[in-house]
Amino acid sequence: MIKIFLTLLILGSTIMATVIQEIKVNDIVVPIIIEQDKRLPLATVQFVFKNSGSISDEKKVGLARFCAKVMNEGTLKLGSNAFAEALEAKAIHISATAGKETFVVELGSLKGQLDEGLGYFDRLLQDPNLSEDVISKVKTTTIGSISSKVNDYDYVASNALKAMLFNDTPMANNDSGTIESVKSIELSDVKEFLSNHLVGSNLVVMVGGDVEIEDIKVKISKIIANIKKGTVGSIKHHEVVVKPSESVIKKETQQAYIYFGSPYNMRVDFSDNYKARVASYILGAGGFGSRLMEEIRVKKGLAYSAYAKTNVSQSSSYMSGYLQTKLESQEDAKKSVKEVIENFVKNGVTKDELEQTKKFMLGSEPLRVETMSQRLSRAFMEFYDGRELGHSLKELELIKNLKLDDLNSFIKEHTEIQELSFSIVTK
Repeated sequence: MIKIFLTLLILGSTIMATVIQEIKVNDIVVPIIIEQDKRLPLATVQFVFKNSGSISDEKKVGLARFCAKVMNEGTLKLGSNAFAEALEAKAIHISATAGKETFVVELGSLKGQLDEGLGYFDRLLQDPNLSEDVISKVKTTTIGSISSKVNDYDYVASNALKAMLFNDTPMANNDSGTIESVKSIELSDVKEFLSNHLVGSNLVVMVGGDVEIEDIKVKISKIIANIKKGTVGSIKHHEVVVKPSESVIKKETQQAYIYFGSPYNMRVDFSDNYKARVASYILGAGGFGSRLMEEIRVKKGLAYSAYAKTNVSQSSSYMSGYLQTKLESQEDAKKSVKEVIENFVKNGVTKDELEQTKKFMLGSEPLRVETMSQRLSRAFMEFYDGRELGHSLKELELIKNLKLDDLNSFIKEHTEIQELSFSIVTK
């Protein structure tokens, strides 16, 4: 059933509206999210393929991101340079990216160049530059990028933490792959991935800007007609390894990089996710004023910053955080993280912390929907997580009315965040 939610903002004669409808092409039904914004003559189109990000890499770690880079090499007919020059001459931008769960191909252009941009967009989807030369080029650049991060100790510690938390699952993998896995990727692997994942059954279309709804639906339908239906994919939810553990990596470093994480028993469709947002902000996501920052930096001077957040998605749910400290303060800092989180779970938050957090979340809301891209992204996430359009506004109302006792009861229920694993890069 089509769900439609309209948000009207009148600025002179300007009208913005967000709608979710459907496009039916042959026997494929594709959701389309449209954010109209007529203030500027700009347009953007995104084809978002679900179940197609790095979570789908399987044996070839880094394959999804590798395929996205290949898609950025233009079409086989025109080649990389000619394709890029043709787009640049018309101020058209087309790019592909791979996230954890999705693969996105995006077009951006002036309104007057949208039709031509859609033509190039269609050609790229039908005729990507799948050649041995491009595979070799992407291998070289990807391996170079991975190699350059060997001394990025935040990167090293972060990847080691994921490997611990999600041992022997796709969530443990480095999204960019390893040097060995990238070397093993062949042209046939890229062809197979794109053929299996960039399909109509997994597609959600997002359109933003100065467009007419019925007109853009007709034009998008013609592109979808050229995409094979494929099969509907599904994302498996991966649990964190429950037993706390520690990984210590020795490097020639002048400070300790401490990353930590734990299970978090939440799901994207849980009704009390808004409480998780508030709790996470107070514990460590709120910067100055958060518990971790106050205890570890302000009171003890153990780090320049300390941060923690909760990560809740279709594929996983966990808490993670990090800090950097002096080598001699490594154990004190780790102990402090444990103490802060244990105290947080045991005693909850104060009335003042809750009120300050409410003020920030409610007061900063206009900044989170300031641009067309932000509004379109929010609408997509609401749809993707199975929420009704406009759920974020309802969640803000729930936050506004959240009682201290209810929040603290929620916090005390989640004792699992104390089951901390640490990934440390030190001398």
